[in-house]
Amino acid sequence: MNFIRMSSLIAWLVVLLLLTNSAAASAASDATLFRIFLRDGSTVVSYGEFARVGDDVVFSMPVGGPADDPRLHVVSLPTSAIDWSRTDRYAASARYQQYAQTRGENDFQLLSSDIARVLNDIALSNDKLAALNSAQQARRTLADWPAAHYGYRERDVREVVSLLDEAISDLRASAGLNDFAVSLVATPAEAGVMPLLGTPTLRDQIDQTFRVAALTGRVPDRVALLQEALALLNEAGSSIPKDESQRLRQFAQNQIRAETFLDKRYATLSRRLVESAASAAGEARIADVQRILNQVSKEDAKLGGRRPDVIQALNASIQIQLENARHLRLMRDQWIVRRASFREYQRAVGADLLQLVKIQPTLEAIRRLDGPVPSTLVRLRGRLDGGADRLGHLTVPDHLRATHELLVGAWRFAETAVDTRYDAVSSGNVSIAWQASSSAAAALLMVDRVQRDIRALLDPPRLQ
Repeated sequence: MNFIRMSSLIAWLVVLLLLTNSAAASAASDATLFRIFLRDGSTVVSYGEFARVGDDVVFSMPVGGPADDPRLHVVSLPTSAIDWSRTDRYAASARYQQYAQTRGENDFQLLSSDIARVLNDIALSNDKLAALNSAQQARRTLADWPAAHYGYRERDVREVVSLLDEAISDLRASAGLNDFAVSLVATPAEAGVMPLLGTPTLRDQIDQTFRVAALTGRVPDRVALLQEALALLNEAGSSIPKDESQRLRQFAQNQIRAETFLDKRYATLSRRLVESAASAAGEARIADVQRILNQVSKEDAKLGGRRPDVIQALNASIQIQLENARHLRLMRDQWIVRRASFREYQRAVGADLLQLVKIQPTLEAIRRLDGPVPSTLVRLRGRLDGGADRLGHLTVPDHLRATHELLVGAWRFAETAVDTRYDAVSSGNVSIAWQASSSAAAALLMVDRVQRDIRALLDPPRLQ
């Protein structure tokens, strides 16, 4: 059969394919109902796509309300509870059928129209090599299309590809290309489309809510789901036998009470152990904090090991107190070694520090631009003169260097404040008085800091 006749036949087959297989797209809900298959063979409904996040699968589960606008509850289940083979197969089937009912046929018609146009151009072309390239491109487009469209009309596409391969073979021969070329397309065996389960009834939703509550690992999620189950039972009314409704209601209420009671016991345990650990850490009793940390697992076992997240947080909190106790023990041992030098330093600078403390009211007056009288300034200049140099020549240990530099700085600022205030009085210049005010403010801050530092040095370290 010549090439033009073959091209016409392929175009005719594509048109025939459209005529015989087209179907009006039926109305479909915007959201697809997926099913998550559990290892025990039961299923739960996912309203829309689910997501695998680490070791969990997260999805929205309908819990009552109208079918077209249900109430949704976000659920997290461990992936180990899921039969992923069946779940993935069902998800592929659900996506396929949703696509087939909405966009599938329109997309396939567009594809078929494009391919028919290309084949017609090929049939009319006098450039054999260009026609061959177009045919090969059309073949690639056809072969790739099902994988990108949920496998829709895959069998039909394969038939067209097979016919197109014959046309390409004719084109190669007519173009004088005698080399042998093979194009392979991986076509996995069709697993078939799983039949979709219907919209879950209210009773289905009640059962799956209890089922998911039993599987979820987080207590707040479990309690919330049991509360949803109670709300569904209220909605169900007389549609569920009274005895069964009462049994399910009682079960949910008992579970909620048990979880609440257990929460309180774990909260009491956490508060008691953390307070004990903090008290022991504040006194650097490392062995006692370690004993409390070892006690956590024993207390958890008494409560049935039902709150792993609480126990994890409790262990972390007590571990922090253990590190605090170790650090405090080290600081106190260091303080014991340095205590003699602290007291010696206090004796060495005590008189000078006292001098600065006594003139604080005068420095405060200078800071406010409120005196003192010139005679007081003259007297203070004499008392302060040379003090900073004297302090600067003292030999102090490295661990006291920062405090001592503050003391020297406070003395220098006090000298500057007094001298500058006297200059301001002599000249009547307010700008100079403000300079004296700034120096006095700095001296006051430093004196206060030195006093606090020395008190801290003399007292044993404590946890902040």
